[in-house]
Amino acid sequence: MTDQQKKRGGPLSRLRVLDLGTMVAGPVAATLMADFGADVIKVEQPGGGDTLRGLGPFHEDECLWWQLEGRNKRCVSIDLRQPEGQALLKKLVAKADVLIENFRPGTLEKWGCGYAQLSEVNPALVMLSVSGFGQTGPYSQRAGYDRIALAFSGVMGITGYSDRPPVRIGTSMADYSTATMGAFAVMMALYHRDTNGGKGQQIDLALYESVFRFTDSMVLAYDKLGRMRQRTGNVHQAAAPGNTFETRDGRFLIMTISGDTLFRKLCQAMGMPAMADDPRYASHTLRWEHIDELNDRVARWIASNEVETVTSALTRHGIPFSLALTVADILQDPHYAARGNLETVEHPKLGPLRMQGIVPKMLGTPAEPIAPAHGVGEDNEDVFSGLLGMDRAEIHRLQQAGVI
Repeated sequence: MTDQQKKRGGPLSRLRVLDLGTMVAGPVAATLMADFGADVIKVEQPGGGDTLRGLGPFHEDECLWWQLEGRNKRCVSIDLRQPEGQALLKKLVAKADVLIENFRPGTLEKWGCGYAQLSEVNPALVMLSVSGFGQTGPYSQRAGYDRIALAFSGVMGITGYSDRPPVRIGTSMADYSTATMGAFAVMMALYHRDTNGGKGQQIDLALYESVFRFTDSMVLAYDKLGRMRQRTGNVHQAAAPGNTFETRDGRFLIMTISGDTLFRKLCQAMGMPAMADDPRYASHTLRWEHIDELNDRVARWIASNEVETVTSALTRHGIPFSLALTVADILQDPHYAARGNLETVEHPKLGPLRMQGIVPKMLGTPAEPIAPAHGVGEDNEDVFSGLLGMDRAEIHRLQQAGVI
């Protein structure tokens, strides 16, 4: 283990994870664990490595996205298509707690490295298998990416405006939701293994499943009431009033009001306390029936004032709201700074890099400083020699043979 890795602590510091994934969903599950001290060994194809490395934006020929999701990991290169590469992976599996992969279902089995084969090497192994549509079912062999998962889950179909085509969410939400749920599933499997006397197990998680789970009452409303949710833009049934409003000086403000008490406070903030006693607005259900006219009244008040006037009034009366922040706003915002949501990582080539900090905040075991992302195979000798006990001659031979 490198000096830098040895210095890392955290609640998962005794956990070893093999990250065989590419792109986002699988690898980020490993990154979440690496952020809290797990020894994550990134296994990549020799040469180009993870597909994410080849995506922009770039700075000095280095992918900036990779700097975020490759952080806190050791990187080795193994050609899993070669028998010697498969044998080398199994040596690593013997010393690992977790393996994360997101190959097309059946790929690892074809290489003799499916869960059945790997669990013979290490019965305690927990294996997270992420795929577009899962390991089973009629669509299991379909390729799947974030946007495809958003569409198949039903999320994209209800996102956007009714008179326009469905719209994707502005970030890779299916990938990141799956990564989070995947890391949670791994921790459950480890808890079962270590606390309940269980063995390791394989976890089968599809990209679409994680976002489908977060579609709140969509299925229930259709099943029991026949209500098919439609695209409603920035209006939502749980917010009356609620919309994206524009101030006089051109800032966009998002506000959500659900409860009767909050609505009364909003009326006071707007200088229209009598509006709270209008019988049409006596309950959330009634306010929702008049959502358009209610949002129009709020919009007129906001549009007639500068952003500072509006935000001061809303803050004074305890109204939940936020301006629609740009990334430039975020990097200057005092709350982000106070919460440590942004961290600066010193990269040996790129210099200081500001990126998202580690969450959640573990008050008893605070996070260690972030270690910068490594290059493809940068830790080959460190891992193969230090962890597996291979001598330099053997490592050199495998390198010359294209195995690593």
